[in-house]
This record gives sequence, structure tokens and C-alpha cells, in this order.
Amino acid sequence: MLLRQIPQRCIYTAAALPELRPWLFVGLGNPGDKFMGTRHNVGFEFIDAFAKSHGIAMDSVHCKAIFGKGIINMVPVFLAKPQTYMNLSGESSGPLAAYYKLPLNRVLVLHDDMTLPCGVLRLNPLGNHGSHNGMKSVINHFRGNREFPRLRIGIGRPVGQMDPKAFLLQKFNVRARERIDAALQEGADALTQVLSKGLTESARCFNKEQKYKHLRLQTMPG
Repeated sequence: MLLRQIPQRCIYTAAALPELRPWLFVGLGNPGDKFMGTRHNVGFEFIDAFAKSHGIAMDSVHCKAIFGKGIINMVPVFLAKPQTYMNLSGESSGPLAAYYKLPLNRVLVLHDDMTLPCGVLRLNPLGNHGSHNGMKSVINHFRGNREFPRLRIGIGRPVGQMDPKAFLLQKFNVRARERIDAALQEGADALTQVLSKGLTESARCFNKEQKYKHLRLQTMPG
């Protein structure tokens, strides 16, 4: 498989090179056409963007998830979009991790985050659920263990008195859509670096680049 060359933004030591054990990337969202393009479904969009960038077909169903698999930089990778609806995401991600006998530090969950500006990303090695119901379910099915990496995808906050639930199920406006589309490419590149360079160094470099991104986006309200 011919892969795109990812620009190297940091200098990595030999000690930072990853093990060739498999990774599982799980994007959270809701199944069905009516939820496509909504803020709560950006986890699905990131999985699709990553799969497309590496020619991985998402053409099977496994453990209640749309599923695909491939090998990137000699590392096996499994991609999943749980079809359980958001609040029951753990019913898919938990069995998938168990089926492949993966330690949780090799399971990376991608999800929307209202605490980050729209289009801003964070790659973290662990964390809490942040009141995200999908993440609550994942943590519950990981027996309360929160020590698994995640890519948080900023979708901004609801305006005024808007119900957060309604905001999550709303589609992006034109400017916000532009931010998310750009972030899809950035996130896909970051996940590729995780596979080739390891999580710690990839997160350090990526988060440094993302730190002041919101300042650059202030002229593009979304």
C-alpha cells in the first residue's frame, strides 16, 4: 500500500518509536442518515477521513460497529464506528478491545468536545468523561478504567440559552463546517503519526501546534 508522506514536525529519538502491536481507533457518533453531519457525529467523520486517507474499507460489521482494518507503517490498525447510538458506545468498544486482547493504551477514542473551540483538537493519553455520555459508556465498559487515549474534537459551545442536546444534534453552519473539514485532515495526520512515532511524542508535537489555533480562527466565527 502506497501511503502519503506525513510531514515530520518534530525530531524523534529511537526510544520514541512505537511497538508494532495493533491499535484500535473508535470514533463515537449516532447511526442513521438523520445524524450525518451533526456536531455529535464528528467522531464518525474522523474515522471515515482516516480510512479514506489510507485506503481502508469500512465494509464489515463487528461487535456492533461498522468496521475496517489495515496495516499502516507495518502497524495493524482496526477502525470502528459503533452503531449502538452514542449513549451505549461502550457496548461496542468494550467487546472490540476484549476480542483483540488489546491493552487500553492501544485503544484511542475520538469524540466531540464542547469545551474546545470549533475545529481545535487535543490528543490526550487519558482523562475523564467530561459529562460526555458516549465516553461515560466507554469508561463503564472498560470497568471504570480511564487510562486510554482519546482525540477530542472541538465543536464549540451553544449560543445563549440553547439546549446543549439540541446543539449537539445540529448540523454545522458553513464557517464551522470549513473548520471541521480542515481539522479532519489534521486529525488524520495526527493519528498516522501515532502509528509511526508513538502516542507520547505525537501528542506533544500535535498539541503544541493546536494550542493557539483558536486565536487564528477568531476571525472565522463558527
